[in-house]
Amino acid sequence: MPTMPQEPSLPSKQSSHQARQMAESFGTDTERYDRARPPYPDALVRRIIAASPGPDIADVGCGTGIEARQFQAAGCKVLGIEPDARMAEFARRTGVEVEVATFEDWDAAGRTFDAVVAGQSWHWVDPLAGVAKAAQVLRPGGLLAVFAHAYDPPAPIAEAFAAVLRQVVPDSPFSAGPPRPGQEIYRQMFATFADGIRQAAAFGEPEQWRFDWERHYTRHEWLDLLPTTGGLTRLPPDKLAEVLEAVGAAVDAAGGGFTMQYTTMAVTASRNA
Repeated sequence: MPTMPQEPSLPSKQSSHQARQMAESFGTDTERYDRARPPYPDALVRRIIAASPGPDIADVGCGTGIEARQFQAAGCKVLGIEPDARMAEFARRTGVEVEVATFEDWDAAGRTFDAVVAGQSWHWVDPLAGVAKAAQVLRPGGLLAVFAHAYDPPAPIAEAFAAVLRQVVPDSPFSAGPPRPGQEIYRQMFATFADGIRQAAAFGEPEQWRFDWERHYTRHEWLDLLPTTGGLTRLPPDKLAEVLEAVGAAVDAAGGGFTMQYTTMAVTASRNA
């Protein structure tokens, strides 16, 4: 079954420039991004806190502060690291302390943390430098926790999206070849993350966690989310309108809404003492 556009897996060196352009495109509409992107399961937040030696958290690629605010609400002190100044400014307005930098180039200035978390962002981080930086800023026993949502809409809606995307932007990487299910993409991605952590030799054996949940979307809510996804953030307004019209018609045909089955995947590892 076709999958909707989700952020790509680790970029190759050849595609790093295009990947950076896509990463920076998410800040074009910070209000929509923060409004439409789903939060993380409370069970994930609680489990990360329970596995960490304390409440001090560094949030890598914190974006508009979605997960940072969840950890703050659970009693943690959070510092966001975010390369997009627009995203960082939005997060600050919601009460999150943020420093603007890529995680690899960020100067921790001697500070250390009980956990380093990354929600829907670790695939933008250099896999070797990122793990090394996490080991550097974590206290002994501190937790590295990388997590993201995997999802596939109902087949008629996904198929309508794939068809209109092939028509409107045939050269898009999301239009090339048969789409792969989101969970398959993310299982492979998280296996790669775990391998990178093992190679660093600064952490214990990575664990993989899974949280299954669901959310109902109205037509308006789904069309609000779609422009925040990697395949659409850089589309011109006229082409985006064509995509949303076709997908909206498919949602209408499905009764005006649908229930999405989400899986939030995580890979975690504790820093060696």
